Amino acid sequence: MSKIENELIFDYIRSSGLGGQNVNKVSTAVQLRFNIAASASLGEEVKQRLTRLAGKRATADGILIIEAKSRRTQEGNRAEALARFHALIARAKQAPKPRRPTKATRASQEKRMTLKKQRGVVKQTRQQKHWE
Repeated sequence: MSKIENELIFDYIRSSGLGGQNVNKVSTAVQLRFNIAASASLGEEVKQRLTRLAGKRATADGILIIEAKSRRTQEGNRAEALARFHALIARAKQAPKPRRPTKATRASQEKRMTLKKQRGVVKQTRQQKHWE
């Protein structure tokens, strides 16, 4: 078990999905809870990216909640929740590529200016001149 997995809390709740007659008596759905703000195993930048990536899955208190209920067994749902959590952590650990600003080419600038001039000429010819 890694250090980050020691910080996970699993709650088992009744599932609304598959399970037949068991769906009313066995708690197979899993809620994985992870306190992003209090985590000692993640850096500040990773915590910020994780909070942004989590979106509405993160509460205002900074707790990430992942629900898994598509499997018929508790073990299957637990494994699915862990897999989704690890995928989210892996995405948060990747730093975004820095944006390199591009410069418009001379040809594109000239094309833009000629189009503007043509448009101006069209508007100029539409004007009605009133001489008195």
